[in-house]
Amino acid sequence: MTNRRRSSFTDEIEQTEPSREFSIPHFTFFKWDEDPEKHLKHYRSAMTLYRNNDDLMCKIFATTLQDEARDWFYTLPPQFIRSFNELSLVFTKEYSSYSSIKKKSDHLFNVKKNPKKPFHDYVKRFKVEKANIVGCNDSIARAAFQKGLPADHPLFGKLIMKEDLTLTDSFTLAEKHALWDEAR
Repeated sequence: MTNRRRSSFTDEIEQTEPSREFSIPHFTFFKWDEDPEKHLKHYRSAMTLYRNNDDLMCKIFATTLQDEARDWFYTLPPQFIRSFNELSLVFTKEYSSYSSIKKKSDHLFNVKKNPKKPFHDYVKRFKVEKANIVGCNDSIARAAFQKGLPADHPLFGKLIMKEDLTLTDSFTLAEKHALWDEAR
């Protein structure tokens, strides 16, 4: 007798088979560090033709999980999931801490140059933070970039003197300064 692990789904869900006409839609796979709500929206959208088949929604959803998320799914107790709504709730609860926090442009004022780290580190961190802000206001970002520099930093004065600089111009000046700084 083999010792097989029982499915996390009820027997009814586990025994459901897709119809012969069923063609699995294209999904993006979910990894552990992504937004679960976004993944569920994508999944529901892709499975719109099969929404009335709750059992199939459950079984196919399990195939969209990857890496740690798939491992998590297999840790659920046997016979634990009875519906897609239940699966969605458990999934969202498990991964909600990984949902992206929506930041505004003024968040960039928190990014400061660390005096113990090279200048290019500040530029890189600032760009990463800016990229994570949807609809970031470039004027605010430019002001925050300048404010994140110590007042005695050589680039600080250059940025203040050129009020009409765009954020792109500021980054270009910063990158030139970083290259010059590294060459010294």
